[in-house]
Amino acid sequence: MKKGFSIMAVAMLTILNVGVATAQNDTAADAGQGIHQILKEYFIKGGPEFMGIVLLCLILGLAICIERIIYLNMATTNNKKLLANVENALASGGVEAAKEVARNTKGPVASIFYQGLDRMDEGVDNAEKAVVAYGGVQMGQLEKNVSWISLFIAIAPMLGFMGTVIGMIQAFTQIEAAGAIDASLIAGSIQVALLTTVFGLIVGIILQIFYNYIIAKIDSIVNDMEDSSISLIDLLVRYKK
Repeated sequence: MKKGFSIMAVAMLTILNVGVATAQNDTAADAGQGIHQILKEYFIKGGPEFMGIVLLCLILGLAICIERIIYLNMATTNNKKLLANVENALASGGVEAAKEVARNTKGPVASIFYQGLDRMDEGVDNAEKAVVAYGGVQMGQLEKNVSWISLFIAIAPMLGFMGTVIGMIQAFTQIEAAGAIDASLIAGSIQVALLTTVFGLIVGIILQIFYNYIIAKIDSIVNDMEDSSISLIDLLVRYKK
């Protein structure tokens, strides 16, 4: 999964580099003009009212994406090794030793193991209920703030389209005021309309790529949690016998 994400990141950088190179060839009067200067120029032409909100969506969305990626990577553990350590601890030191192993291991699976082991004195059935209940809690932690990313994915293109509509309205207003169609008269308004749309779509695409990776990562961790929980219950049943 990490390898796949690295490939996506390289692809994104390649696309962005191609887009910047095209913009330089088309609009930069000076061949030595910096990338940041070009982006700044487009941002100003697009109008700070809508471009600023689109940029804010990108910044907030990326911040949440980075936080979730770091959290999910830290939540990924070697569950087979953890299960083996818990099994060995149960065999050598009983439930308390197994709880100590789970307590000293990071990740949602270890937390679920601890909750199940902590209810072992009440029976396997109660331990299983604790595992299922706390599994839902851990799933909620994994999905925390992910809905905000999908919100920004939806808002950014919509803001771009709104800027497009307003730009076209301004263009037609100028045509009506002039009484004739003059390309130089409406070019600025149409350019604003197109730039807001392009930037809104770019923000949506970037966040969508990160969102899909995060969802795939969550699904992978949840599947591991379910498999490990089943293995823990089977282990507890064998231990009680």
